[in-house]
Amino acid sequence: MLDQEIKSQLQEYLKLLENDIVIKASVGSDDVSKEVDELVNEITSMSDKISIEQGSFDRTPSFSINRKGEDSGVIFAGVPLGHEFTSLVLALLQVSGRAPKVDEATIEQIKKLEGPLHFETYVSLSCQKCPDVVQALNIMSVVHPEITHTMVEGSAFKEEVESKDVMAVPSVYLNGEQFVDGRQTLESILEELGSSVDISELNEKEPYDVLVVGGGPAGASAAIYAARKGIRTGIVAERFGGQVQDTLGIENFITTKYTEGPKLVANLEEHVNDYDVDIMNSMRAKSLEKKDFFELELENGAMLKSKTLVLSTGARWRNIGVPGEAEFKNKGVAYCPHCDGPIFEGKEVAVIGGGNSGVEAAIDLAGIVKHVTVLEFLPELKADSVLQDRLHSLPNVTVITNARTSEIYGSDKVEGLRYVDRESEEEIDIALAGVFVQIGLVPNTEWLEGTLERNKFGEIIVDERGTTSIPGVFAAGDCTNSAYKQIIISMGSGATAALGAFDHLIRN
Repeated sequence: MLDQEIKSQLQEYLKLLENDIVIKASVGSDDVSKEVDELVNEITSMSDKISIEQGSFDRTPSFSINRKGEDSGVIFAGVPLGHEFTSLVLALLQVSGRAPKVDEATIEQIKKLEGPLHFETYVSLSCQKCPDVVQALNIMSVVHPEITHTMVEGSAFKEEVESKDVMAVPSVYLNGEQFVDGRQTLESILEELGSSVDISELNEKEPYDVLVVGGGPAGASAAIYAARKGIRTGIVAERFGGQVQDTLGIENFITTKYTEGPKLVANLEEHVNDYDVDIMNSMRAKSLEKKDFFELELENGAMLKSKTLVLSTGARWRNIGVPGEAEFKNKGVAYCPHCDGPIFEGKEVAVIGGGNSGVEAAIDLAGIVKHVTVLEFLPELKADSVLQDRLHSLPNVTVITNARTSEIYGSDKVEGLRYVDRESEEEIDIALAGVFVQIGLVPNTEWLEGTLERNKFGEIIVDERGTTSIPGVFAAGDCTNSAYKQIIISMGSGATAALGAFDHLIRN
């Protein structure tokens, strides 16, 4: 079931088990059950602290991980491999008694929740966003005796997924009702449940020398460079890692032939944690004002103060802005082919956008779905020639150029797309089940309206030192007018902005 390299890694992790655990499994005679049975028996054979028992669950195949004599509420329905293998390993360790890497204040928030709370998360094993949600809810189940969580592998329970019209992952249900979709953090889940952080603690923080706003590659780099100067450094981020969390293959990061977004983000976070950096996650900036210090107001009402700022709020996927896009988001309209592609197995989909992102998405989807139609507004695709050659070699891909998407339509979910041929002005309908939007990025700078100088695209205008139109405020990464939006360029600009902030502190 597990290759030798993964088995070797798992054996090392299992040495960290602190107490005995029991795996309760329920399997049938189907192929997925055989995989589950093989997996749990293989894990059990690797440690004398693990035993296996017969279990009974709502879904078969399923298995739970429990303390001896006590149900933990952590359940896996299907096979937690692929991106969910880490969720399985962490569940084994945490149920055994190994403390999760969560601060005590968050643990107390979990303990104060009123139960019972029964969560179910529908995932695909190729989804990079799903493990964050699965791991967060597993932690809650381990900490709180009245919380349970079941990870449901979508491909193992296709009929259930279709009956609930799950068309985007992760999709979380609470006590049988739809709860949240998309990437979530432990903090954002607690906020959805009405449990918020103590704002007074944030307000009482001493002013920073450098406060970094945004936790992507630019923000992480800025925090490291600032902290290495021995100055008081904080970083406030909506989610650490930013857009990189949603990136699958990275092949142009110098010195590393290949890595994946979540792995790079984990390395970034580990590096930042090596320094004395105050990390405040799941926080969104609301406004900025200069008084005795720069005052950064957060959407939760807290106020942080700093002598200088580095803005690195990144960018998000650009919407096409046509009727049906917002209405059918997560009901056939998607933005991440790696996460949501498997849901459309055997169906027809469209990709809007003929740049590198769009063509890469179409290539990935062509290996999963029945047919892909690529729609490009301009007369020619904009993607690199090597990607175009690969795309045109695929038998189940159609490329349509000079196409202006005018509407996405359906009833409860996407049923088709309408576009206008820009040469003939003819309006054409395509019947399909999914639409993947890949038309570039828009900077996360709306909250700075009227505060500092931005260009017509909303990008913060910076000079060669990362200086903005406000002395003491610097910016870096995809939220700026940087000519190219690349991870390695963002990291360099983050370092530049931090050094610029340090020079500003010395001279003022």
